[in-house]
Amino acid sequence: MGGPTVFIYTPVDESGQSHRRLEEAGCELKIGSGFWKDFAAEDRNIAEELDDNIHALMSVANRRMPVTREALQAAKNLRIISKYTIGVDDIDVAAATELGILITHCPTEANWGGVAESAMTMMLDLLKKSRERDRHVKEGGWRHESLEGTYLGARHDGYAGITVGIVGLGRIGTRLADLLAPWRVRIIATDPYVDLAKFINAGVERVDLETLLRQSDVVTLHCNLTEETRKLIGETQFDMMKETVIFLNTSRGPVVDEEALADALANDKIAAAAIDVFAVEPVPAESPLLKMGDKILMSPHAVSYNRESGLGPSIPWATDAVLSALRGQVPEHVYNKKAIDKWLDRFGDVKLI
Repeated sequence: MGGPTVFIYTPVDESGQSHRRLEEAGCELKIGSGFWKDFAAEDRNIAEELDDNIHALMSVANRRMPVTREALQAAKNLRIISKYTIGVDDIDVAAATELGILITHCPTEANWGGVAESAMTMMLDLLKKSRERDRHVKEGGWRHESLEGTYLGARHDGYAGITVGIVGLGRIGTRLADLLAPWRVRIIATDPYVDLAKFINAGVERVDLETLLRQSDVVTLHCNLTEETRKLIGETQFDMMKETVIFLNTSRGPVVDEEALADALANDKIAAAAIDVFAVEPVPAESPLLKMGDKILMSPHAVSYNRESGLGPSIPWATDAVLSALRGQVPEHVYNKKAIDKWLDRFGDVKLI
């Protein structure tokens, strides 16, 4: 009889080092073809690939390959779903919790720190009109009033500077506030799950969502995708914003009603947007967002994808989580903590390796 089976259905480790580590610990591996970047446009039903011989799943977050209740019920001995990414919105978390299956994720600084840096970059690009200025010069033009940028920080001459509104003051939102601090902008934020002390420590003013939308010159989203945040920003919210606002989403696509976003851009309800994440990925060719020109700066869900960063540092974390679970131990970075008690009843101290 072989050891426990680990199904890596969207591989990340091209070196194979973590795969060898799992095998040396006594695991049998089932590895999907290609690597995580190759799966972006592929729909798969994971339930068809699972059975009672699968003890652990490993993957990046990918809504085109959802881990549904059906999939979880097809693998009765499944102990853990270990994600190389931060997001877990491709998993039926409620079902996993009910069944006593742990979900772990990898909130490495390399990942979330890269998101904050890229959000800052996209914000500055839109405010300073870098793309437009570059193109204008290359096309033979020179200074023009349409190339006027926005000065960010407060000045001694009385200019008040802009207001940046951060929706979600977790790791990424807090790091963005840190990056913005030297620019002397006013920073406001909303997050109902964060204590006032964190706002104070981050140098951020706490407001409700409506106040943030009405007062901000930049609105940037950094919240998890939950049933509560799905389409958090839609027509009503865009109508609250200033016509000059810059809107950014580097969190999750379904947090925004994309039809409402396209309408807001097309009808000049907002000035511009920078989007890294979309409701359907890759973006469908018929999406009106693709036809907005310089009003929108788009990125292929890749703002955390940086040299010496991205998913690489998460590989040992995700591997450690699987090995701990197979040894009957609760791993670090459990996302669905409410599942731990039931998991311990099912698997606690039951060693497979």
